[in-house]
Amino acid sequence: MSTLLLRREEVAGLLSLEACIAAVEEAFRLYAAGRSLPPGVLSVPARDGWFHVKAAGLELGRTYFAAKTNGNFTHNPERYGMPAIQGIIALFDGENGAPLALMDSIEITLRRTAAATAVAAKHLARRDARVATICGSGSQGRVQLRALAKVRPLERVYVFDADPGRAEAFAKDAAAELGIEVTAVRDLTTAVGRSDICVTCTPSRRPFLGPADVPAGTFVAAVGADSPEKQELEPALLASSKVVVDILEQCATMGELHHALERGLLTRADVHAELAEVIAGTKPGRTSSRDIIIFDSTGTALQDVAAAAAVYEKAAEAGRGLRLNFAA
Repeated sequence: MSTLLLRREEVAGLLSLEACIAAVEEAFRLYAAGRSLPPGVLSVPARDGWFHVKAAGLELGRTYFAAKTNGNFTHNPERYGMPAIQGIIALFDGENGAPLALMDSIEITLRRTAAATAVAAKHLARRDARVATICGSGSQGRVQLRALAKVRPLERVYVFDADPGRAEAFAKDAAAELGIEVTAVRDLTTAVGRSDICVTCTPSRRPFLGPADVPAGTFVAAVGADSPEKQELEPALLASSKVVVDILEQCATMGELHHALERGLLTRADVHAELAEVIAGTKPGRTSSRDIIIFDSTGTALQDVAAAAAVYEKAAEAGRGLRLNFAA
């Protein structure tokens, strides 16, 4: 049996943001229904970065299994002119183990991460949410905003970055693309205080958002803490909010929840729900317009396999990619 090879540009052309959002929402729904292979994570530290392997399976008509291996080296752009995150996804038939596809992981990682925020915002942000703050103006920040705009009718956006020039460039590009008011800011507290939604997607290892910064009713998607060393939120903010996680045990070891647990400010039992439980309706989401809801998004392989399967099926139908027989 041949294996389909797909480059980054092919993956990008085959996976629209709308399709990715739908695939990620379905992945969480299937996980809630017990129709998945258990997601797992392996992290390996390296000099100036780390590697992580995330794997899971889903019953999507046929059963798919995917394993993603990413290298995360934050100094790559300035040192080598290379992306900070690079990797591949191997997609298998979950019933017989046949390798179906090998594809670049960058676009899937970007889009499925933003898609999870969009799905969480759809279920957890206030229905009248119109104003958002994006913390971080890299590639992830840009796709986060595009995804949010798919599920909430945004009217105004603030962009904050440690590099004001990057924030200005992001704001100009996003305003032209989305046709809404997008402003680069240097005062994060004021921006968040005027917002209904805040997304943090930075490589920070020190918290920069606390209880005093976040008004009642805000939905916060904490995206940056995808390893135990990274942190964007003060643990006290989680302790004073309703916390929804993507995968509880994963967030307890590498997400914002991890830091709150270490400080003794929360226990696992204090976590309100996994996102899958909210989507499935087994636990409530927002119950008050004054709830501050934190979505601790560490990124799960459930998202990867759903997105990779969608790419593979469209590629196979359209005759895209290169086919190789590794067993020959």
